[in-house]
Amino acid sequence: MREKGAAPVTIDEGWVCPMPLRDSPNIVMGHGGGGAMSGELIEHLFLPAFGSAANADLTDSAVVTLDGARLAFSTDSFVVKPLVFPGGTIGELAVNGTVNDLAMSGARPMVLSTAFILEEGTALADIARIAQAVGTAALAAEVQLVTGDTKVVDAGHGDGIYINTAGIGVVPAEVDIRPQRATPGDVVLVSGEIGVHGVAVLSCREGLEFGTTVLSDTAPLHGLVAAMLATGADVHVLRDPTRGGVAASLNEIARAAKVGVALDERQLPVPDGVRDACGLLGLDPMYVANEGKLLAFVAPEDAERVLAAMREHPLGAQAAVIGRCVAEHPGMVVARTALGGTRVVDLPAGEQLPRIC
Repeated sequence: MREKGAAPVTIDEGWVCPMPLRDSPNIVMGHGGGGAMSGELIEHLFLPAFGSAANADLTDSAVVTLDGARLAFSTDSFVVKPLVFPGGTIGELAVNGTVNDLAMSGARPMVLSTAFILEEGTALADIARIAQAVGTAALAAEVQLVTGDTKVVDAGHGDGIYINTAGIGVVPAEVDIRPQRATPGDVVLVSGEIGVHGVAVLSCREGLEFGTTVLSDTAPLHGLVAAMLATGADVHVLRDPTRGGVAASLNEIARAAKVGVALDERQLPVPDGVRDACGLLGLDPMYVANEGKLLAFVAPEDAERVLAAMREHPLGAQAAVIGRCVAEHPGMVVARTALGGTRVVDLPAGEQLPRIC
């Protein structure tokens, strides 16, 4: 219901129900949302199809040992719409997204590949702008672009530019960061304000403008991770909460480690612009994507010094404690609300905001 005299809200034709039917015989947008439907697609279709060729822990990057060197390897594809949004472009996302996936294993990112899928009819000037953004972001992240590919699809069969990046990083011998290491008693930290990327992308989509000035937080996080590890602390888990937001990432960790997570919603750093936009559109900030934030599970005796190190870094200045890892309700995330009650924060089925990365 809208107030009398208010302008009608129009919805872009490309929008679909964020929680489509789970028994659909065809791919729907929710399968790409990083939630339960994505997990089911991997578990029930891809892994059985791959058979014994599959060797993965289903983390954002795989850690492999080659000739004694521990390497992190990751790949990601970027189909964000629109290509340019407040605070960034698909170019920055393509670099930072893969750099961050490597960093969440504790790796120092070294090299990236870049593959461009271009739609026939896309202006060369637009492609040049995105390509320059890729180069600038790679320089800022101190990674080299060492190989790539370009393909063109027919007009009407793409959205101008899609980008895939793959990356390799070096993992220090003493570092062991993975979801299965989450342990009851661990303190859960977040590096800053959540939900800003999803709202930034949403704010410039046709028919959904609401006057927000929120900018995407897209940024490379390996420097922040290095500062955290330099404290000598026992960091158990790192995760960048992209698709599905903080809620999806915490659920994935809880299920992988068979532990519970207890949050305090009052401690979640949600900026006013995100809170207002989510209130207007009926969204939950915990499910909105981020592209420059991380979650950390840290041993309780190390939490204060890790938090201090995060706050000294530009990308962690607003870091906060948001909860703890608990033995109760294994595999579940529960949040204490501002009113003093509790609620289950479940894994999203599909996605609230499609095409945000």
